Amino acid sequence: MLPRPLLLALLLVVAGPSFADVYRYVDAQGQVQYTDRPQTLPAERLDIESRRTDIVELNERIAAQKAQTEAADEARSAAQSQAADTREGAELSAKDKAERCAQARERFDKYTASHRLYEDLGDGQRRYLSDAEIDAARDGARRAMQELCK
Repeated sequence: MLPRPLLLALLLVVAGPSFADVYRYVDAQGQVQYTDRPQTLPAERLDIESRRTDIVELNERIAAQKAQTEAADEARSAAQSQAADTREGAELSAKDKAERCAQARERFDKYTASHRLYEDLGDGQRRYLSDAEIDAARDGARRAMQELCK
């Protein structure tokens, strides 16, 4: 973007001829032309009101448009970032769910294949589960597998 002093000078140069009269004429090729300096004398002067450009108002409008563009860019960037996070979260969620399903299936297979289940008490000590506890553990593993592998 142009530096502010250069932009201001450019606006002053452009705003200078705004008080000029506007003329309409037909050139040698028969095309209608509009100008502030007619090349041919039989030019028709048009009643067009012109006024000097308000530089302060113009600068305010440019600043407002720039702020609006930056806000739109930030919103677009935030939306893209959020969409990427959502995709990444869904991928991680699906991967995590598949891993938990595999672990639950493994535990269920292990519980159904084993005749004797035990719980580790630490220091190499084991407590073997009763038949009722084994059935409850197998049933819990089956329910967990069904829940996680939907």
